[in-house]
Amino acid sequence: MQPIKFNPLLVQTLWGGEKIIPFKHLNSDLTQVGESWEISGVKGNETVVSEGEFKGKKLNELVDELKGKLVGEANYKRFGNDFPLLIKFIDARQELSIQVHPTDELAQKRGKPRGKTEMWYIMDSDENAKLRAGMKEKITPEQYKQMVEDDTITEAIAEYKVKEGDCFFLPAGRIHSIGTGCFLAEIQQTSDVTYRIYDFKRKDKNGNYRELHTEEAAECIDYNVEPNYRTEYTPVKNEGVALVECPYFTTAVYDLNEPMTLDYSELDSFVILIGLKGSGEITDNEGNTTTLCEGETILIPATTSEVKVTGNIKFLETYV
Repeated sequence: MQPIKFNPLLVQTLWGGEKIIPFKHLNSDLTQVGESWEISGVKGNETVVSEGEFKGKKLNELVDELKGKLVGEANYKRFGNDFPLLIKFIDARQELSIQVHPTDELAQKRGKPRGKTEMWYIMDSDENAKLRAGMKEKITPEQYKQMVEDDTITEAIAEYKVKEGDCFFLPAGRIHSIGTGCFLAEIQQTSDVTYRIYDFKRKDKNGNYRELHTEEAAECIDYNVEPNYRTEYTPVKNEGVALVECPYFTTAVYDLNEPMTLDYSELDSFVILIGLKGSGEITDNEGNTTTLCEGETILIPATTSEVKVTGNIKFLETYV
């Protein structure tokens, strides 16, 4: 079974910028594209296969048809026909709201199938791009509610100036927000559960404040303080560098200018490759070859035992 590409879902937003269309080398006049949903099984927003034998099929239809052959037997047993990961590119021309996501346990308590753990990999962002992640000072749920009320909640959240290559892991419960000028790849659990904590008193086009979820968020937030929320790692050429390993996904970054074979023979999972820079060719053990360029994302079925990557290409590799 050959690697699979999907048509992206481009989402125009009030805060969206102009980086995604050229990054993905698309012929489009769309402006203010804030998000490109690369691989999605979210109900109502499923990505559709763009080429090959499964062209025109939605991702969840593909999972239903191929089951463990596509996602891995253990994953199919765990998630059924729900594809477990959502992959996005995000371009923030303006600051996004401060948010938090619940754990699976809390989400299910509130009637949702699962919570949301995610990660960000920063791409070629603006010079002064910043984001927020994690608590900077210890506060109580009561203090949190008061700080939201009196517009001081940002004082309790750690803020980072970011550059290309920075990585942030955001387990469920970690308060966070994407700042102005950030351009990033996001890997997350397939979930739409988001609690908006603070939106900087902005009004929508009708002059209304956006809804906040103060009470729901208060129960979800991890109030512990850590010294550093940025993932520290040393970039290395021509080998995989681990970034995140958690129950929901394992992610590494590769920066190659030499051919490299990736061995998936012991892995019972699909693999997703997310092109960050340059271009290359992916050839699997069945002889199927596909391109991987910056701005492209491909899904490698669980039946694939190895792929050979050639070219000058930087990409993320993620699987469950």
